[in-house]
Amino acid sequence: MLNSINTFINDESGAVTVDWVVLTAALVGLGLAVMSVVSGGIQNLSGDIGQTLANQAPGADAFNGNATFTANSSTYTVGTAPSHGSNN
Repeated sequence: MLNSINTFINDESGAVTVDWVVLTAALVGLGLAVMSVVSGGIQNLSGDIGQTLANQAPGADAFNGNATFTANSSTYTVGTAPSHGSNN
């Protein structure tokens, strides 16, 4: 009887499983902590994005006023497309 108790006490076959359970619980706890910290900011950001999209008028001019852009010696003004040569 004493021999079987000593064998049971010295058996380490389940030690790895206990380590993995502890590590997994720590990672889940860390994930929940990060989620609770970040969720408020994400909720505010998504609300701001939703409000900005709701305020956009469909078909409205994407540029506010007469915008002119110059790049590679070609000019773009609102309503016109720059010509880049033939697209054959």
